[in-house]
Amino acid sequence: MNNDNWIERLLMLGIGTTSLAAEKMREVTDQWVKEGRIDPKHAQEFVNELTERMRSESGNWEENMERQMRNILQDLGVPQQREMDELRGRLDRLERQVRDIENKLWR
Repeated sequence: MNNDNWIERLLMLGIGTTSLAAEKMREVTDQWVKEGRIDPKHAQEFVNELTERMRSESGNWEENMERQMRNILQDLGVPQQREMDELRGRLDRLERQVRDIENKLWR
């Protein structure tokens, strides 16, 4: 499986978790409004503030998760796409050189 695919899945998990948390916050504040523990205006401000904070922190979370995944993959010895592309290029050049040598020998 592609390294980017794992990172993308983890990031989507973080986004989904943030969305779920925001939804649960709205449910809780709606319940508080019904119980009279908080007025609707303050409930909306509370949800907006927490949602905004979660969004800003999720960006940091995503960056940290991506950096940690890169480090884990590097520690495991999984090559980066750039390294694989370089190796493919070297292999292509070597194959051409071998074909050229073979062609010269068979002439």
